[in-house]
Amino acid sequence: MCGIIGVLGNHEVSPILVEALKRLEYRGYDSAGIATVNGGHLDRRRAVGKLVNLSDTLVHDPLPGKSGIGHTRWATHGAPTVSNAHPHQAGCVAVVHNGIIENFKELRDELAAHGIRFVTETDTETVALLCEFYMRDGTSAAEAARKTVARLEGAFALAFLFDGEEDLLIAARKGSPLAVGHGEGEMYVGSDAIALAPLTDQITYLEEGDFVVLTRNSHEIRDAKGNIANREKRQIKLENTRVEKDGHKHFMAKEIAEQPVAVDKALKAYLDDSCAIELPEGLDFKKIERLSLVACGTAYYACLVAKYWLETIARLPVEVDVASEFRYREPPVGPGTLALFVSQSGETADTLAALRYMRGKADVIAGLVNVPESSIARESDVVLPIHAGPEISVASTKAFTCQLTVLLMLALKAAQDRGQKLPTGMPADLRALPGLIHQSLASEAQIAAASRDLAGARDIIFLGRGALYPLALEGALKLKELSYIHAEGYASGELKHGPIALIDDSVPVIVMAPRDALFEKTISNMQEVMARGGRVILVTDAEGAREASEGTAEVITMPQVPDALAPILYAIPAQQIAYFTAIAKGTDVDQPRNLAKSVTVE
Repeated sequence: MCGIIGVLGNHEVSPILVEALKRLEYRGYDSAGIATVNGGHLDRRRAVGKLVNLSDTLVHDPLPGKSGIGHTRWATHGAPTVSNAHPHQAGCVAVVHNGIIENFKELRDELAAHGIRFVTETDTETVALLCEFYMRDGTSAAEAARKTVARLEGAFALAFLFDGEEDLLIAARKGSPLAVGHGEGEMYVGSDAIALAPLTDQITYLEEGDFVVLTRNSHEIRDAKGNIANREKRQIKLENTRVEKDGHKHFMAKEIAEQPVAVDKALKAYLDDSCAIELPEGLDFKKIERLSLVACGTAYYACLVAKYWLETIARLPVEVDVASEFRYREPPVGPGTLALFVSQSGETADTLAALRYMRGKADVIAGLVNVPESSIARESDVVLPIHAGPEISVASTKAFTCQLTVLLMLALKAAQDRGQKLPTGMPADLRALPGLIHQSLASEAQIAAASRDLAGARDIIFLGRGALYPLALEGALKLKELSYIHAEGYASGELKHGPIALIDDSVPVIVMAPRDALFEKTISNMQEVMARGGRVILVTDAEGAREASEGTAEVITMPQVPDALAPILYAIPAQQIAYFTAIAKGTDVDQPRNLAKSVTVE
């Protein structure tokens, strides 16, 4: 997911743009650039790689001006090169763009017929060239940008800057998030509030199809139909936009450590002093006959865990779908369906598209998100914030455990509404969860030592049963993301249906096995691994360690917890294994190669 910043300011804008782009680094990128207007002259600087390379370029070749746009690019069309980096410029127009222009080839052919040449491999260059083409006959910058946006198909957030126009910035969004920031005699646009926070706490979130013309003292927003739109101005909480590491080496380390506090905030948002669960209005499980959960990546694994909870505790039928496949199979939707869409950012393109598919089909649309102002939140009937706070590292940690926490409370409330008996001690046992997570973090040194050995492996297998099976999938995903080691998660009972062929003394096997009702079956599968020379790391509790540690290479001991809480707690060692293995290998923990924090294009 790329990052956009635009500033109409009263001070030299280059350092402001670069500093804002640093706050967007968490999204992932492979090149960066800025453009400014100075004395009526439009110019730009770009660099491949980290922002320090752009900063070095600006030291040797400064870019003055008080109006500018900036961009961090994650390559889609065209390799990460200087020529493909944003901003793209065509004559008097510079453009930055998040998303994908799906009809760019058609537009290229049209422009080529007019003798217009292309110099990059990107779809975005088409936007700049088309706008510049419309301005050739004297069309104003605003009208040319409007005509350009009207021709585009796909998903985009765009910001336009023009030669000779030091008090004009134009932006538009369709599918990719974009916000306007309001200052004193200054105006801004940015991909999110985190980028704008040092500049202003007054934010207007653009809606789907919005087009905005900015000057330093005004803004005019028009909706997709061209009508004047009065969008709400909101005051953001600056504490929710902090991006400091607070003494930790990486954002991921900080966010792992923050999980006791983050989960506590999630609990307090939904659990009152008497341990009664209070959900937002609009969720009446007496009327719900079926639940459809849709998500991507780590959020999808959270949904898989929730399926176990909702079906075993609430006796509510649940379907879980990968968002990118959901709408293409055109699932039938019966009466009494609650569709719940889970996304940390609330902007995940496939999940948002699935939500729109279900609009008018499901009885209730709900969004479980970390960003209450996001598109998924705004387009849902009911919003369930997870209260994790800003998550900067690409690999999700505290957002995952907060998603699980809220989903468990959802399952418990559904059980109550449907007259089902709750697990003994629930929901009061939830109060102990932050303390238990804090205890589990104490295994850090042991996990770090074990991970140094894992760093030399080419393949690693994770095993789990029941609600721990999705944790095996999540553990493998985290390891792949951060260390680039091939890893797979399997249900332990599936071992003999193929994966056991992979087992030898070079393939470490990580077994997630709390001492629960399925413990003996999981340990039986683990014994089959060890009989074939497999090196086992067992993650269990003290009782499980006493019963099953013999023959294992390492035992990581977790606190004893009620069965329902185990998936949340066992997420911690899964995260730490991935983190410390990546540290041992020397890979980029916070910004793994080829990955973006939020995927806003299909």
